[in-house]
Amino acid sequence: MKQERIRRNLYKVLRKTGVPRNLILEDAALQEELLMDEVDLTCFLFLLETKFQVEIENSQLPKLNSVGSTIEFLKKHCA
Repeated sequence: MKQERIRRNLYKVLRKTGVPRNLILEDAALQEELLMDEVDLTCFLFLLETKFQVEIENSQLPKLNSVGSTIEFLKKHCA
């Protein structure tokens, strides 16, 4: 999957979880800057798995701590 398509779809997922447009930056941390709590993160992961048709292992969760790290993960795991 091309990086631009990954970014666009990730942006849609973040918007569905209630993240304001102006906060979505590549270096934004999910919990600290996007103000996601446990419920938001659970919803985010569900939508991410659904939108990208990828399974995210529990061991991978700590690595998905920012928009940029999520993009990198998706580049590696999406065909």
